[in-house]
Amino acid sequence: MADFDLDRRQLMGVLALGAVAGVVGVPEVAFAQGRGSGPSSSAIQAALDSAYGKYRGLNEGKNADYIPALAEVPSNFFGIAIVTADGTVYQAGDSKQEFSIQSVSKPITAALVMQESGSKLIEDSVGVDATGQVFNSITAVEQYRGKEMNPLVNPGAIATVGNVKGTPDEVWNKIIGIHSDMAGRQLQVNQPVYQSEAATNQRNRAIGSLMSAYERFPSDPAVAVDLYTRQCSINVNAVDLATMAATLAFGGRNPVTKKQVLDPSIVPGVLAIMATAGMYDDSGKWAFHTGGVPAKSGVGGGILAVVPGKFGIGTFAPPLDDAGNSVRGQKAIIDIVNELKANPYAQFG
Repeated sequence: MADFDLDRRQLMGVLALGAVAGVVGVPEVAFAQGRGSGPSSSAIQAALDSAYGKYRGLNEGKNADYIPALAEVPSNFFGIAIVTADGTVYQAGDSKQEFSIQSVSKPITAALVMQESGSKLIEDSVGVDATGQVFNSITAVEQYRGKEMNPLVNPGAIATVGNVKGTPDEVWNKIIGIHSDMAGRQLQVNQPVYQSEAATNQRNRAIGSLMSAYERFPSDPAVAVDLYTRQCSINVNAVDLATMAATLAFGGRNPVTKKQVLDPSIVPGVLAIMATAGMYDDSGKWAFHTGGVPAKSGVGGGILAVVPGKFGIGTFAPPLDDAGNSVRGQKAIIDIVNELKANPYAQFG
C-alpha cells in the first residue's frame, strides 16, 4: 500500500469535501425542493425557540474592540433565523436588528469572483487551504508568498476583492449587488462602522500591499483595501444571513425571491472553503460539533451556516470567544443542527 500522509490543512480539505459532497451534481430542481421531507415547520420553530431560550442569558465572551464602533454595539442582542427551501422564514429574538457583516461577506465576494472568472482563478491566485495561522497573519503571506491562503482570511479576502473586474465603482456595485441579491433586499453600508474601520485598518493596508507585491491581484492595493473595508461594513440582520445561507444551500437560488443568484456549479467550492476555514482557528472544533456544516463568522457577531439541500441559518450575538466567533451564535447553531438531525456525518439511515 502506498504511503498516505495528510497534513492538517489537507485533512480539513478532505473532511470539507465529504461534508458538502451532497450538493455536487444535483439538479436545480432538487435544490428547490430540498432533500427528503426534512424537518416539519413545528420542529424547526421549536428547535430555534429552544436554542434562543437556552442561550439568550449567556454572558460569555466580549465584543470585538479593535474596531471602535463594534465595541459600542449592545452585547445583549441575540437573534436567530432559519430559511427553508420554500422561502419560509423562522425567527426568534433580535432577528431584524442590523449589524455590520464583517468577515461573513468574504465567501460571498469569493463566489462573485468564481462566477465572474472561474473557480480556478481563486485557487491559483489566493488558494483554498486553511493557513493554520490567525486571520490577519502577515507571516502566512510571507511563508506562502501570498498563495496557499484562502478567501476567508484577510490577505485572501483583500486579494479576492482585488480580482473583481472593473473600475472601483463597478467593483463596488458588483459587491453590494451580489450581497443584496443573496439577502433578497437592497443592503446599505453602515457608515459609522466603515469610517471607524477605515481609520484603524493600517494592518490590512500593509497586507494588501504585500499581496500586491506577490502579484495576487491586478488592482491598486489601496483601492482593494478600501473596497474590502466597505464590504465588511455592509449592514445585515440575522434574517439576511439566513437567506444568504439558504441561497447557498439550494444551489445559488434564493428561495425567498426565487432568483438564481449563483451558478450551481460554483457552490460546492464555496462551501468547501467555508467548511475548512469559516470559523477562524476553531474550524476544526466546529466540524467536530456540526459534522463540518459550512459556516462563516464575523467579528460583528454574525454567523451564516449552510445545511445543503435543507436550510440556511443566520445568527447575531456580538460577544465573541477568543477565536473571534460569536459565543451564543455557535451554541445555538450546534443545538439546532443536532436537534434537526442535520449533521452531514450523522446520516445513518
